[in-house]
Amino acid sequence: MTRVLIAFLTVFVILAPSLAAQGIPSPQQYFGFDMGSDRRLANWDQLTSYYEELAERSQRVIVDTLGMTTTGQPFVMLTITSPENHERLDELREMQMKLADPRIISSEAELTQLFDGGKAVAMITHGIHSTEVGPSQMAARLAYTMASSNEERILEILENVIFLQIPSLNPDGLQWVNDWYNEHVRTQYEAAPLPWLYHFYTGHDNNRDWYAFTQDETILTVGAQNDWHPHIVHDVHQMGGNGARIFFPPYIEPWEPNIDPALTTAVSQLGTYMAAELTAQGKKGVVVNAQYDAFTPARAYMHYHGAARILSETASARIASPTNIPPEALGPGRNFDASQRSWNFPNPWEGGDWGLPDIVDYQYSGALALLTNAAKNRRFWLENFYGVNKRAVDKWDAWPDAWIIPGNQKNETGVNYALRALVMAEVEVAEAQEAFSVDGMNFPAGSYVIPMNQPYAGFANSMLEVQHYPDLREYPGGPPQRPYDVTAHTFGYLFDFEAVEVDGDLRVELSEPIAAPDFDFHLPAHLSGADAPRVAMYKSWQEPMPAGWQRWVLDEYDMAYDTLHDADIRSGALDEYDVFLFQAQEAGSIRNGFRSGELPRQYTGGLGDEGMEAVSAFVRNGGRVIAIEAATDFVAELFDLDISNLTSGLPNTDFYIPGSILRLELDSASEINEGMRDEISAWYWRSSMAYEVNDPRIRIAARYGQGDPLLSGWVLGGHHIAGEAAVLEAKIGEGSLVLFGFQPNYRAQTVATWPLLFNAMRK
Repeated sequence: MTRVLIAFLTVFVILAPSLAAQGIPSPQQYFGFDMGSDRRLANWDQLTSYYEELAERSQRVIVDTLGMTTTGQPFVMLTITSPENHERLDELREMQMKLADPRIISSEAELTQLFDGGKAVAMITHGIHSTEVGPSQMAARLAYTMASSNEERILEILENVIFLQIPSLNPDGLQWVNDWYNEHVRTQYEAAPLPWLYHFYTGHDNNRDWYAFTQDETILTVGAQNDWHPHIVHDVHQMGGNGARIFFPPYIEPWEPNIDPALTTAVSQLGTYMAAELTAQGKKGVVVNAQYDAFTPARAYMHYHGAARILSETASARIASPTNIPPEALGPGRNFDASQRSWNFPNPWEGGDWGLPDIVDYQYSGALALLTNAAKNRRFWLENFYGVNKRAVDKWDAWPDAWIIPGNQKNETGVNYALRALVMAEVEVAEAQEAFSVDGMNFPAGSYVIPMNQPYAGFANSMLEVQHYPDLREYPGGPPQRPYDVTAHTFGYLFDFEAVEVDGDLRVELSEPIAAPDFDFHLPAHLSGADAPRVAMYKSWQEPMPAGWQRWVLDEYDMAYDTLHDADIRSGALDEYDVFLFQAQEAGSIRNGFRSGELPRQYTGGLGDEGMEAVSAFVRNGGRVIAIEAATDFVAELFDLDISNLTSGLPNTDFYIPGSILRLELDSASEINEGMRDEISAWYWRSSMAYEVNDPRIRIAARYGQGDPLLSGWVLGGHHIAGEAAVLEAKIGEGSLVLFGFQPNYRAQTVATWPLLFNAMRK
């Protein structure tokens, strides 16, 4: 009898994976192809149906619709863990909330119980950039494995981890890109670019919204993180195809200084663990400590909420079509060389065929390595998370005792913008019930107070203090080391309000923490009502991201405008408008658009001669054209303006501003500056300009600050633009031009310079 029982158990163990999967369709069974097959992509409708199927058939999976996307698609999250954990999910979440706020833990005994009984919480987010198609396909393969497999490794993960999976951070773009690709696969347009932004407003910038929280998808994702406060968040991306095959942390310098050192080391150890797992599996081309830094909070909300952010970046192909990379195309990247072996790139990939099967396989292996680490080191992740939050509650020595946003400030819009972001990030903000004094300064009743002994004080300090980005070079005396993103994010300068750091006892009665206010902005009188100008924006088939961000601002504040394509302009549509806006777009792109044969005919070409003549006639007959950054080159050529960009051709060893906040001096006599102070802050980055003007038709409305123009971030060679022209006005025939050398609406964050743009939109 014993032998029979042993034999039965042996057979059961062998068959267990297939028994567990019985009734749970694999992706191949459901879609008719394996996830990661060349030239095969499932769209969002198909993927969401599959996740519902998994949830119906597996006790390990539940699917929640967190809300709706910008265009009305369901935004979903899978919660995957053991059936036993699902039965006590509310209890486990409550335990996690206590670790997130050490102030509510009553005793050391309770803390020990939380460490003993809690689960590691890991979130994996997929596909924020929709042309990076691998993550959204891999998500289905990973979900199936977790739903069906009885392998020991998977069971260990299910027992020890609450796995939160967001299978697409941009379902709208996923649907568009995948449908577009599937429509044109095996035609001359296979892997052709999508002729509109793959996020309705932000395009590729949708992962730069992690402190302003403007987009619906950002708000939903941040809400999910706030509901669970995961210990680990893995953001699965793709990168260019001519370097490493996959990147994991450690990140290169710099790290943003308000991130707890225990998170820095935790990120580094986890990323290195993932790299070791893939390298041990024989996967070539794995790199760490290269390419990507950890400075801007615009990409790293979780670093200020106790979580280790793991970015992975896998080499891309041609959407879902394979490619071949010759060995000679592999070369230097930041902090490594893809053609040479090094400690952080120990097993180079030699070139050759690369495609979606490789991408999905690498990403799947990385995700499983991360979940395995979370399971095996469950207690470490709980203790590390608690420690980060405890040190914040005890207040770092480097932080002030509090930040004060004085009451009765003129720019209520900017104050509310900042308060909304801080409160959405779970920073506790209270309102002073009376006037008070602290640190030798007086503040009125109604001032907002942010005590810095709270769990997410690091987020507040990062957003309110001035950034001093380090002067990093490729080698001593060499060119600057390019930041991965930008170098400044000071709310006070971006949103145009005052915030003051103070030390000392706060002897004032405070309200309960406030709720997040809504966006609060009223359009200037000249932009609303019967006398409002008729405004149109140029909408190219190569629409740049700043144009999408511009549309978001106008839509958010209910400003009437239309968008015009090339054919509309050529057909005379401009006759119906008073103001026409070109956001930052290269002159050649505006003129020529996509080449014939690059996309289907209806998406090719730009304004062409006929459209350019229509724009010229529009201005000469009384219209106003507003052009921003690169688009000013197009306007200068069209109207033969005698201007030039003073920084054009300067080597980056002499002049470099990768994304910083500068002083801007305004000419009070210009109508564009009406209602503004004489000096404000402006956003300057790589595509911005400073003008030399030799044209009597042009008036300079604003200049970059004299002396050192830097307010926050990093400037190299600021003297090249100090005191030089930043905003120009010109009278042309019966109409006019307004040219912005900087971006007045950078990622919908530069509230400080919105009034300049709105003032320019006059009849």
